Amino acid sequence: MNIELPEIIQGGMGFGISDWKLARAVSQLGQLGVVSGTALDVVVARQLQNGDPGGHVLRALEHFPFPSMAKRILDRFFIPEGVPEGSPYRPVPMHNLEGKLEPQELCIVGNFVEVFLAKEGHGHPVGINYLEKIQIPHLPSLYGALLAGASVVIMGAGIPLAIPGILDALAQHQPVEYPINIAGPDGRNEIHNLTFDPMNFMEGAMALTPLNRPDFLPIVSSEVLASILLRKASGSIEGFIVEGNVAGGHNAPPRGVMTLSAKDEPVYGPRDKANLAVFREFGRPFWLAGHYGSPEGLRCALAEGAAGVQAGTAFALCKESGLLPELRRKLVREALAGKARIFTDPQASPTGFPFKVADLPGSLSERTVYQQRRRICDIGFLRQPYRRADGKIGYRCPAEPVDAYVAKGGQEAETVGRKCLCNALAANIGMPQRLPDGTYEKCLVTMGDDLVDIGRFCTPENIDYSAAAVIRTLLDG
Repeated sequence: MNIELPEIIQGGMGFGISDWKLARAVSQLGQLGVVSGTALDVVVARQLQNGDPGGHVLRALEHFPFPSMAKRILDRFFIPEGVPEGSPYRPVPMHNLEGKLEPQELCIVGNFVEVFLAKEGHGHPVGINYLEKIQIPHLPSLYGALLAGASVVIMGAGIPLAIPGILDALAQHQPVEYPINIAGPDGRNEIHNLTFDPMNFMEGAMALTPLNRPDFLPIVSSEVLASILLRKASGSIEGFIVEGNVAGGHNAPPRGVMTLSAKDEPVYGPRDKANLAVFREFGRPFWLAGHYGSPEGLRCALAEGAAGVQAGTAFALCKESGLLPELRRKLVREALAGKARIFTDPQASPTGFPFKVADLPGSLSERTVYQQRRRICDIGFLRQPYRRADGKIGYRCPAEPVDAYVAKGGQEAETVGRKCLCNALAANIGMPQRLPDGTYEKCLVTMGDDLVDIGRFCTPENIDYSAAAVIRTLLDG
């Protein structure tokens, strides 16, 4: 690896939960801070429409290498006095396979800004985390992160075989391709190679200084997937994050046919437990995730030959997190009172992956709140490209209006229980879209099973604990 192995990797969570403030706090303490790379184009656009409190985005853009691009983004989205009370955010262009410049530019800018701010003021490495399932924005997102000097790229929720070679090429400003899955009318997938050429974004006679090629750490649930990546990936893999099914966010589905428990949660068995002896044989550093965010979890991981652990839930609830303070405090109080409940929902995510949901009154975890929400798809990161009957490409999401999804060839059964994660996760960080009826999109919070043990980091009298407290507790025990 190009960086010194940290014992603690901070999880890259949600829309802006793992934001630059959290990642910077963790990295400054000598561990690996990680920003979430999900929907950073939406995040930066809404920050600008909020007036950019603190001037952080504007400060980062002063260092952005493509000033004309930055100006185009500012001209469209920056509202110095903030979006008027009661007005909706301006829409962000959805990503598609046509390679339009506007959404790509916003992706490049959003990823640059987040990584730049996380690295500001110190010399320690910073990582960025992506979901492989959100495929179309990958190339401009990665390029923006590399422009800002990301040291590590982490990716889960899929099999990212092409990413290592893409990192090699983007570090040299070379054109790249990424295979996108398109659902065919016969139910089979076809592949479309999405292209991206950094030269299309250069301004003037820029000196093409090579960029740092980040270390690549895929998130895997088994030694089988890790072996496939080592044999078939397009470039080097520097290590693995081995994540169990009690981690927050998306979980890998159980191997084999999925069965549900009496509580309607996926049932995992011995086949779903990673064989750590095989990981030791790979000769790559690995970190354990999913219920390892404790002193005893770290000791256990080190005893198993791991370099350390990835911890998410503990950092998601610290005061540097991007999660709304009122949500964070409510979850901590419930955990301290022994009332916290996490449900592994097999239906919530449009990806089809099980998704950990925190039971939180007033959020979409409540059936009545979910049922009252009018379905809409206006952000679109989890849309699936599909081949229409006329041969053209369309886009659909099982969380969009049911009639629209069915009209696009989707099955109504695939829409049951699906929740709009795009809008809900934006609401979690205080950027909910205003709806035509004057209400705002509701939250849906994901947490790992470690939530029940959050009391190791705080007390009922002082629930606003810091990232430093998490690191100190994990290391000192």
